[in-house]
Amino acid sequence: MGGVEDNEPPLKRVRSSPEELRSVSKNSSLIEPIGSFGDTMAKSLPYVRNETVGSMGVIKKVEFVRIITKALYTMGYEKSGALLEEESGIPLHSPTVSLFMQQVLDGNWDESVTTLGKIGQLEDSVFKSATFLVFEQKFFELLENGDVLDALKTLRMEIAPLCIKKDRVHELAGCIISPSLCNELVLGNKGLLHRSTRFRLLEELQKLLPPAVMVPERRLEYLVEQALTVQRESCIFHNSVDSALSLYTDHQCGRDQIPTKTIQVLQKHRDEVWFLQFSHNGKYLATASQDCTTMIWKINNHSEVSLRHVLAGHRKPVSFVSWSPDDHKLLTCGIEEVVRCWDIESGNCLQIYEKSGLGLVSCGWFPGGTKLFTGVNDKSICVWDLDGTEVDWWKGQRAVKMSDMVFMKEGTMISMNKETSILLQNRETRAERVILEDNSITSFSISKDERYILVNLSNEEIHLWSIKDDPRLMAKYKGHKRTRLDIRSCFGGSEESFVASGSEDSLDIIYLMIQHTSCSLVSSPLNCS
Repeated sequence: MGGVEDNEPPLKRVRSSPEELRSVSKNSSLIEPIGSFGDTMAKSLPYVRNETVGSMGVIKKVEFVRIITKALYTMGYEKSGALLEEESGIPLHSPTVSLFMQQVLDGNWDESVTTLGKIGQLEDSVFKSATFLVFEQKFFELLENGDVLDALKTLRMEIAPLCIKKDRVHELAGCIISPSLCNELVLGNKGLLHRSTRFRLLEELQKLLPPAVMVPERRLEYLVEQALTVQRESCIFHNSVDSALSLYTDHQCGRDQIPTKTIQVLQKHRDEVWFLQFSHNGKYLATASQDCTTMIWKINNHSEVSLRHVLAGHRKPVSFVSWSPDDHKLLTCGIEEVVRCWDIESGNCLQIYEKSGLGLVSCGWFPGGTKLFTGVNDKSICVWDLDGTEVDWWKGQRAVKMSDMVFMKEGTMISMNKETSILLQNRETRAERVILEDNSITSFSISKDERYILVNLSNEEIHLWSIKDDPRLMAKYKGHKRTRLDIRSCFGGSEESFVASGSEDSLDIIYLMIQHTSCSLVSSPLNCS
């Protein structure tokens, strides 16, 4: 620890007064005092350097105690941290490191660099980088106090000879000439003066020095979070919020976390339901039917569903719906007919979008909700204002006759431009990416974070693609039945870690777990008829 063995109790260390340290670290998470810890201390217990704790014998006691001590200080439990140091005989920092930290806080720059050189385990590059930070702080404080000549001397005699960060040295030299440039440099670079001065300097030094010298900030919290993350990711049926995780027990979700029971049947439509979609806030459900109507259902706090509006007006079956980003409006599309925009509160039709002599086959919203787009049966795409004005018409083979379409937040439009391919085109840069399949694509859906896309194929497979960069096939899912109908799938679960798919056998919905590039199949009978 710091290269200097230390069994000396913290009582004998150099320290500033608590008031002085608090004034320096007002906005810093580094709040532990350095030095003595009070008049009443428990008796130090001897410890063996290589002693371990835990049943596996892999946790080094010295590291374990130091990390706990650091956590206590970080959380503000200064007396408890001091008592743990005293009783265990394991100091958080060696006397050399404690002296170095105190010298930094006191602004004894030359002495602190000398002490830094006495700390073991430091590579030459680390020592130079740490020294650079210390003298840079000295440089800024000299300038702030108006000592321009001393600041220039520090730059020439102490910073420049380190022969590192030459660009930064040139920037510091500019501060000598122009104080305004110095202010811009410090603020623009989130410099040390702006970042709570000397205690922030300690944070920067802590990132440079080896963990054995200065325990990383919030190391215990990181280890605990890492353990919980491993438990969550290894839970096959994980479908709960993170607040359900507990340190008291190992986490494991049961199969009952997967919805397998029918709790309500909605029977108001007079014919087949062809499309349905929940609102973004989860409070409404829209169902589109072959009976030429769309129904808006309200979902209460007990997950009970009740009919809110019947939207009638289409002359042909409704095949597609799309919620506005704020969930205040709903678009409905009849098969090769028109697109209607409805007000969710009143159920009134606000606007009809149509092209003379052509039929519309799909619809969707731009991210801001001020414009919408529609697929046309001549394989073009129209862009509309809310008032029904056509503002753009993208011709060419941009979409197939029956086409799902999505416009992503970052400006990329996703559409089926051929029977076996999906086009991703950035409308600003015109850059194009293509997803190619060997079989006909029947539908696709995109994840909420817009990083993945599910592609349903005619050969009874669902493919998961990553679209963050160049499209990459991540997984294939099989199990559902499909012969004549267009089967759709979607992401589901509390973190969209499942895939749910319909099936023509009317008996099952297939859930598939996504674990990065791996997956498992879970068949959940719903006893539907």
